[in-house]
Amino acid sequence: MKLDGIFPPIATPFDHNGDLYLAKLKHNVEKWNRTKLAGYVVCGSTGESVMLTREEKVKLWETVKEGAAPNKLLIAGTGMESVRETAELTNLAAALGYQAAMVRTPHYYKNLISSGEAQALYYRAVADRSKIPLIIYNWPQVTGVDIPARTVVELAGHPNIIAVKESSGNIEKTMYMVNHAPPGFQVLVGSAPTLWPSLMVGAVGAILAFANAAPYTCISIYEAFRTREDKAAVDLQKRATPAAVAVTVKYGIPGLKYAMDLNGYYGGPPRLPLVPPGVEAKREIEEAFREIKG
Repeated sequence: MKLDGIFPPIATPFDHNGDLYLAKLKHNVEKWNRTKLAGYVVCGSTGESVMLTREEKVKLWETVKEGAAPNKLLIAGTGMESVRETAELTNLAAALGYQAAMVRTPHYYKNLISSGEAQALYYRAVADRSKIPLIIYNWPQVTGVDIPARTVVELAGHPNIIAVKESSGNIEKTMYMVNHAPPGFQVLVGSAPTLWPSLMVGAVGAILAFANAAPYTCISIYEAFRTREDKAAVDLQKRATPAAVAVTVKYGIPGLKYAMDLNGYYGGPPRLPLVPPGVEAKREIEEAFREIKG
């Protein structure tokens, strides 16, 4: 399974009562289908997965599966704290037609599971029980757990673990995994501000929250890299970085959803306790996205 290209971890649309707004999800998917996005990640962190019930996740998986173009690869975010629930969710997604699962590092009991050995045990146990291949998902800025590069390389030898999404923005770590993992293992990144340099050191693609609001910009950077138009790639990266930082690092999901609204997608409100951006934040996002088209 090739994971080359750009994948958005789809933002979950809610109405103003906080309920799933599936009609707007269909609208977004229909628009994304017209792009060269490689596929969709459903129920990742950007999808506010920690705020969703199991039943809601199933509805989202079903809706995206129904609306996605046939050439789009479907990845389900299934990571939970226990091996049992993660494997159950992964196999449920598999039954619905998803081709891979993205599994975040467990992190609640940090004093017990932050070591490479504990993380390796978790991923091996989930992979052994899963009917579709796994993508390791590392986002230490949020979880407080940074799975060691050596552990990822070790896990890359498991036949049912095919990739890692490295969202730390650490280029050296990305390079280490690219250079030391066995052939066939794929490294993706999750940091839009470091997309181009990550591709330059061997990442095959990216799973980017920023791509929800600016898919064409992300795809353009990837295509410029692929066709070796380095000058264009650097220019695109420089112009995209302020907007990407605003809606990922600074204002997070609420800011990203507002940027989606600006660019013709439905972002809508986040789920409480997250709150929409205020007046000043909106003004900053509008300025950052002035030349960033959806």
